[in-house]
Amino acid sequence: MTDFNSKFDIKPYTPIAKFTTRNIPGLRVHIENAAKVTGLNQIFIKKVVGNVEYLDSEQITLLLEQDAYSETFIPRSKILDYLEKESEKESTQTEEQIVEGLFQGDALDLIRNIPDNYVQTVVTSTPYWAMRIYDSMIPTNWADGEICPLGMEQTPEGFIRHSTQILSELYPKLSENGSIWWNIMDTFNTRTQIRGNAAEALRAMQGHDERSWSDHTHKRYSAGHSYLKDGEQCLIPQKIAERASRIGYYVKSIICWAKSSSLPEPQNSRVSRNIEFIVHLTKTRTPYFDKEQYRILEPKLGGRQPLESDKLSDFWYLPTSAGREGHGAQFPLELPARCIALSSKEGDVVLDPFIGSGTTSLAAALLSRKCIGFDISERYIELANSRTFTHQNSLIVRDDTLV
Repeated sequence: MTDFNSKFDIKPYTPIAKFTTRNIPGLRVHIENAAKVTGLNQIFIKKVVGNVEYLDSEQITLLLEQDAYSETFIPRSKILDYLEKESEKESTQTEEQIVEGLFQGDALDLIRNIPDNYVQTVVTSTPYWAMRIYDSMIPTNWADGEICPLGMEQTPEGFIRHSTQILSELYPKLSENGSIWWNIMDTFNTRTQIRGNAAEALRAMQGHDERSWSDHTHKRYSAGHSYLKDGEQCLIPQKIAERASRIGYYVKSIICWAKSSSLPEPQNSRVSRNIEFIVHLTKTRTPYFDKEQYRILEPKLGGRQPLESDKLSDFWYLPTSAGREGHGAQFPLELPARCIALSSKEGDVVLDPFIGSGTTSLAAALLSRKCIGFDISERYIELANSRTFTHQNSLIVRDDTLV
C-alpha cells in the first residue's frame, strides 16, 4: 500500500458526472439499504414505491428522481453501480469478533467485526479535512470510489461522504439507547500548507517559518471546486450532522466546544475561530442520558468547569490538550470523559475508531468502562496502550493537567 506521508496535495476539483438510468436484472435492495443511499426515510420511500420490503433498479431510479433525494455517502451518479456491486458480494465468514482492546488497522474494516448492538458510547475526534498530516496515513477504498486516507479527500464533500460512511457502519454496532459523540472542526477553502501539528502551524503564524507556499511538501489548493470560493467556510460539521440524520440517526445536539486557548489566525476579514463542534447522535429519541454526572464528577473527569454554570447546555467550556504525547491533534481528557459519563454506565463498552494517543481509552478506564479503540498507526496504538495501562488506576496531575 502507498504511504501518503511522502507527498500529497489537495486540489478540490469537482468531477462532472451524469446520472444514467438503467435496468439491472435481478437487483433486490432492502428498503433499509435504499434509505441509507438515497437519504430518504423508509416511510417516505413507501409513499413513492408502495408497501414493499425490497426494491428493484426501476424503483431505486424513481427514488433518485424525487425532489426529497439527498446524497449520503454515494454520489447520485454512482448509486446504481454501488448497489449492483453490493448485491454481488458473497457473504463471507467474519473474523473473530472484537469485544475489547486497542487494534491497529483501518477503522472502516475493523468496525465490521464488532458485535451488533454492542457499543454503548462512541466518542472520537476524526481527522479534520485537509488540515493535518498524521503518522502512517494509509489510503482507504471508499464506497464512492475515492482512494485516500480520511481527511485527505480532494473535496470537502468527499470527506463528508466518508464520515457518513463510517457513521453508517457504526449504526448497527451501537446499542439501542447508546450515543455517538463526533468531534469535528470546520475548514476554510483556502490555499494553504497542510502541516503536521499545531506547534508547526503556530511557528509559521509567529513568522518563524521562512518557507514559501511552494516549498512545502503537502499543500491545499482552493480553485477547482464546483461552488466554493477561496476563503469560504465549508460548513462540514453541519453537513455531517444532516447526513447522519438522513441515514437514520437522531441528531440530538450540535455542541459548541469553546476552547480555553486556540491558535491565532492571521486574517483581517472575519472573526477568529475559538470553537469546535461535537455532534451528538443516537438511534432513539430517548437514549440513556445521566445529566447528573455533569454536577457530581470532578472537573478533570468532565464535570462542570470553572466557567460553566450549573446548567448543562450545548456550550462546553473545556481546556485544550497540552499535546505532550506526540500526537498532532489530540483532544483533552475532559471531553471524552464527559461524553462517556453522560451516556454510559460502569462496565459498558466505549468505542473510539480513531483512538490516536489514547485519550478516550484512558477516560474509559478511569470511569470503569471497557474500551475498543482503532488507529491506522502502530505507534499511536502502542502509545495509547502505554497511557491507558500506566494510568488507569491512578490520577496523575502534571502542570494542572490530568494525563
